Amino acid sequence: MVSSPACNQSTAADDAFRDEVRQFLATELTDDLRLAGQRTAGIFTDHDDGQRWFRILARRGWAVPHWPVQWGGCGWTPRQHAIFASELSAAQAPVLAPQGVRMVAPVLLAFGTPEQQARWLPAIRNGDDYWAQGYSEPGSGSDLASLQCKAVRDGDSYVINGTKIWTTHAQWANRIFCLVRTSSAGKPQQGISFLLFDMDTPGITVRPIISISGDHELNQVFFDDVRVPATALLGEENKGWTIAKYLLVHERGGTYAPALRARLGRLQRAAVQAFADRPADDDERRDVARLLADAACRIDALHALEQQVLAARIRGEDQPIAPSVGKLLGTELRQFITEIAVTIAGPYGAARLPQADCAAHVLALPEDAIWAMSTYLNDRAASIYAGTNEVQRNLIAQHLLSH
Repeated sequence: MVSSPACNQSTAADDAFRDEVRQFLATELTDDLRLAGQRTAGIFTDHDDGQRWFRILARRGWAVPHWPVQWGGCGWTPRQHAIFASELSAAQAPVLAPQGVRMVAPVLLAFGTPEQQARWLPAIRNGDDYWAQGYSEPGSGSDLASLQCKAVRDGDSYVINGTKIWTTHAQWANRIFCLVRTSSAGKPQQGISFLLFDMDTPGITVRPIISISGDHELNQVFFDDVRVPATALLGEENKGWTIAKYLLVHERGGTYAPALRARLGRLQRAAVQAFADRPADDDERRDVARLLADAACRIDALHALEQQVLAARIRGEDQPIAPSVGKLLGTELRQFITEIAVTIAGPYGAARLPQADCAAHVLALPEDAIWAMSTYLNDRAASIYAGTNEVQRNLIAQHLLSH
């Protein structure tokens, strides 16, 4: 299938923009920030380094390029957005948390009152606020509409009781957007509301969940008679399901190929080192080479698909199922690549220690090997978060059968 010429052609303006981005990265992406990005084994870089990089982007005016220009967006073309994402991945910049910029901000822009937009958006854009997402609950993951965390209206407030789980970076967040049940009448989706409030509100308890990789990214958050102002409500009461679905499209959206290609390059370099003393016809070396070639072909195919979606966006065409297709293919390929990384790491991957301590060990360990195992364990969840891949297959099937 041939991509649109509008997508393939690179203009002089595009080339100049790419040079501008590269010059910015060469100047502003310091060695320690690049190292933080390189050591990112989880979903995104830890809070301190991530926010430091975000504020550098904010000073340049590039922190929220996809937002409307009046709120600090850049007014870039779809191709410029693609170039920017590709260059950041290639440079191994820190991977930024999306909860504020790419998740709650779009719903504020779409559903928020002018007062709510003025209150929340500038602090997100400047990096002053750090958001958590209160969606999943014990027993209400893929079936999100079954959630039971309740909010009862009491005068000018809502009183919240219940719990949320798998709340990424809640230990650092000062704000949270939360789906709560405000009515049990009718279908489950009809009684859900969308609230935004402060994490330091009395009655909120954050308990860590340590993942199998040993990382503390996830948490369980408990709400015990948490009282938030009624102005925390986004949109209409009991109509939060529409907002929730809108947000999930943004969570699943975006491109996967640039980051996957950067990760593949890292694996190719690691393989050269790992098999430096092996003959060219070594069976394991050839097996790994075939796996890397397979991954490269699959990344090229995903890139071609993403370029077609980009071309459609340039033409102004709606692609409603594209986020589900991209999420399905991107996360499965991400998991495949991490499996190759563990194969290359070999027995070194069994060691468990912080990447920063690898060189200090009596018998120095290759940092790529420690990163490989941590990444592999973290990415077991890639096919679950933002809507399980089984759910995405159902959405794709429903879309195809209805057209």
